[in-house]
Amino acid sequence: MNERELERIMMQFVQDKLDVLVATTIIENGLDIPRVNTIIIDRADLYGLSQLYQLRGRVGRSDRRAYAYLLIPSDEILTDVARKRLAAIREFSDLGTGFRVAALDLEIRGAGNLLGGEQHGHIETVGFDLYCRMLERTVEELRGEKTEEEISTSINLNLDIRIPESYIADTSQRLRMYKRISSALDDEELNGLRQEMVDRFGRYPDPVENLFRYAALRQQTMALQIQSIEKNKNQVFFRFLDQSKVDAEKLLMLVTRNKNATFSPQGLLTLNVPDGPPEEIFELIGNILNVIRQ
Repeated sequence: MNERELERIMMQFVQDKLDVLVATTIIENGLDIPRVNTIIIDRADLYGLSQLYQLRGRVGRSDRRAYAYLLIPSDEILTDVARKRLAAIREFSDLGTGFRVAALDLEIRGAGNLLGGEQHGHIETVGFDLYCRMLERTVEELRGEKTEEEISTSINLNLDIRIPESYIADTSQRLRMYKRISSALDDEELNGLRQEMVDRFGRYPDPVENLFRYAALRQQTMALQIQSIEKNKNQVFFRFLDQSKVDAEKLLMLVTRNKNATFSPQGLLTLNVPDGPPEEIFELIGNILNVIRQ
């Protein structure tokens, strides 16, 4: 269509003289018609994630309830990437999810080669978060800056720490929540995820609360660079490294004053603990870490 014809059709559609507009993906580029409340996207499996997000954003731009129908062929012939895109566009339907869509799109497609012309990379292999940390660490090393060695912390408390299928039935959503909880950087982010889960899925069961407590404990343990915390029956074992950020005097004082605690030259603190509910176990371990931190 030439410019005049295109303008004539669009004005008729805006003025409600036409009920249906058939168009190409050109409408994703900033088209704002508040009265439009339904979009039908044919062969949605062929579009990119960001493109689907932009197309869906053409409806629901006022107080009218909007609908976006994504038409796809038989589910059996969809590629893995197409499945991820469609699952994401179905999940990310709340306000303010644009950044999350962009980050997932970057992870699916790859960040590209910084020193070449390729539009793909190895980011899909290691994940976006780990890729960024590896890149940051490499840049610091090239600058001659001293980088702290990352400690892989292991925590095993023999507790029920999971998201039950009865709470979140969809596997992809469940796995994504696991990843978001494990990637949270501080208590504020964890509390935000707590509230989001309640808003989206309702009140969560005790194993999910244990998962949040576990994530908070892991943040604390990684900050102190403690190698592992394990619980076996009525004993909790803390394994320290030479670079662990604990105060040796405070640790010695803890062992001296607590008859239930012992410390070995190999850097293993053993603490006898009574049986109790999970919240008491997490609170006890958290108190110990607060006492011995530098």
